[in-house]
Amino acid sequence: MKEIVIPPEVEELARIAVDSAFAVHTELGPGLLESAYEACFTHELELRGIKHQRQLPVLLNYKGKLIEVGFRADVVIEQKLLIELKAVEQMLPIHKAQVITYLKLMRLPLGLLINFNEVLIKHGIQRVLNLHLS
Repeated sequence: MKEIVIPPEVEELARIAVDSAFAVHTELGPGLLESAYEACFTHELELRGIKHQRQLPVLLNYKGKLIEVGFRADVVIEQKLLIELKAVEQMLPIHKAQVITYLKLMRLPLGLLINFNEVLIKHGIQRVLNLHLS
């Protein structure tokens, strides 16, 4: 299996994203809707001067045709890092599968899956690598 190397600038953006998630969770704790966490998380990114997009359409390229089927990435930071936010009781395999699919479709190397509905946010953060990049 080949080793996946994440570019240093993407690792730095991931560090900033994790710090931002910690800041939001410290302020709000668990129990809110995902949309509230998304708004606060992106505000944290703005405070840190980080360019990002919310609810970015994820296009499906099927046999050369770009198809928009309603997929939306919660947050994409500087067109290099995918952030999928959740506020669920328990993470399920489908949540990680969604991130893997979005990474593949968007050709991004790394995604963070963040569940704010945890007592300790560190238990709600998963790194997801795009193993499909060549």
